[in-house]
Amino acid sequence: MDRITQDLLANGSIMQRQVDRLLAQNISPDLILRDITLSGFMTMDRLVRFIVQQIRSGVYELSIIDNYDYISEQVVLQKLAQEEGKPFIDLDSIDMDYKLTEKVPLAQLKKHNALPVYEDDMSVTVAFNDSLNIDSQEAIQRLFSRKILKVAVATKKQIQSYLFKVELKNSVKGLVSNIRDELNSINSIEDQQEASSILLLIDVILKTCIKGRASDIHIEPTEKNCVVRGRVDGKLAEMFIFEKDIYPPLASRLKLLANLDIAEKRKPQDGRFSTTVGSAEFDFRISTLPILYGESIVMRVLDKQKALVKLEDAGMDTASYNKLLKGLEAPFGIILVTGPTGSGKTTTLYGALNELRNVEDKVITVEDPVEYRMNLIQQVQVNSKVGLSFADALRSILRQDPDKIMIGEIRDKETLEIAIKAALTGHLVISTLHTNDSISSIPRMVDMGIQHYLISGALVAIQAQRLIRKICKHCKVEEHLSPSLIQELGDLIPNGAKFYTGKGCKECNDSGYMGREMICEVLNISEDLSSLIAKGASKDAMLAQAKKDGFVGIYENGIQKALDGITSIQEILRVAKG
Repeated sequence: MDRITQDLLANGSIMQRQVDRLLAQNISPDLILRDITLSGFMTMDRLVRFIVQQIRSGVYELSIIDNYDYISEQVVLQKLAQEEGKPFIDLDSIDMDYKLTEKVPLAQLKKHNALPVYEDDMSVTVAFNDSLNIDSQEAIQRLFSRKILKVAVATKKQIQSYLFKVELKNSVKGLVSNIRDELNSINSIEDQQEASSILLLIDVILKTCIKGRASDIHIEPTEKNCVVRGRVDGKLAEMFIFEKDIYPPLASRLKLLANLDIAEKRKPQDGRFSTTVGSAEFDFRISTLPILYGESIVMRVLDKQKALVKLEDAGMDTASYNKLLKGLEAPFGIILVTGPTGSGKTTTLYGALNELRNVEDKVITVEDPVEYRMNLIQQVQVNSKVGLSFADALRSILRQDPDKIMIGEIRDKETLEIAIKAALTGHLVISTLHTNDSISSIPRMVDMGIQHYLISGALVAIQAQRLIRKICKHCKVEEHLSPSLIQELGDLIPNGAKFYTGKGCKECNDSGYMGREMICEVLNISEDLSSLIAKGASKDAMLAQAKKDGFVGIYENGIQKALDGITSIQEILRVAKG
């Protein structure tokens, strides 16, 4: 049994019979404390107060909470800071002045888990993880010998994360210095754009972000800095921090690469460029948006290899793949892929195009914008400036004698009407729609003004999907679910089922996850279901019929991925729980 549970028993805060009752349910002795707080025998607030009291009296080291992943370090530190009368700082919520870290050796800051945060004429505020460690405070005070040291408290993870950013910043210090030298020696704006050092910096940013598996690169100016973030497995992570003076030449050069107007900073702009990073060629779709301190620049990384991905390689299970394949083999009709923004719908459409494209069929797409360029497919880019909308492009496409049509997104009634007419006149149409699940697409189309009988005649299949993060293979460990969660999952999990999670390691940047794959549900429209749609039946009636036809929902599909050890049950609950 763990030390905190033993101490709580010893001082009478919890009773032996409560522990015995949980042990009788075959709960691991190491998880007794977690289940005591979940069952309400002891509130988490009382537990935190007890831990803080023990830390302050010197009985526990602060590091004791590292052994309990269900006890929040932030909550403990906030309570400890409050008791000590020191400020707790959420480092992510402040605009850090990185010049402060340049005044002291990074090795010393890492050794003492400390980060300088603010400075004024009299004092310097330094965030410590362990605010009770007097030796660390004295060591840092010696580094700022002329100023009064003000101690603040922050989590270890945040301090280490920011020190890592300082280290990254130092790694490109020489390059940044060269950029400044070049900019100072060049007077004309045109020559500044051609400066070679800024190109080298862009190359470093692109290489680092792509190596870190980023799908999007965000370059954002703040009041004091220029922040580069990458979206890794659906979550943003900071990659670089530069001083504000690096932002203007960086932004101008990127706009120049994408053939955008570098003088226009008041209106959003879109463009794209291609470059070789490492040994692979990548396309970058770039978007600029005017914000308070300049322009927010977002680059979507388009890996040409991903356009050729097979649906089964994207994580689609065999049963769902066969159902979708059956739909794609239909001579005509409409197939919809649904899900929220960022759920991989476009990748699925390209996977479907891979199945469809051949020399015998004419395949035309209408996209906004064209993300991946593919052979044997005629791709049309929507251009609202010249009046080429989805609906306008579709009307023209039907005069081009197509066999199969892909529409990037159905946004309005007009586009949907033309798509359904095309589906009813002998074309196979695939497109995306924004709904949460497959059945919801049918009432959504009715809401958009389409008659029930037209929907039932045109619809072939609907796929709903989400992207889930996969457990990192390097730190995968078995996870023990709480009895209440097992009860909630009920019949969806067999007896003795094992679940896994990621502890967090260097390979996955302490997230516990690495990579993503799809979970989905595929609804094939049977004759019985088509009849219900034509009659305008309720969503519940349609779902009941779909289940009779063998429909498996996205949540059940996700639970199976957790049972297979691909992802954690928490990830499925976060992404797919209705």
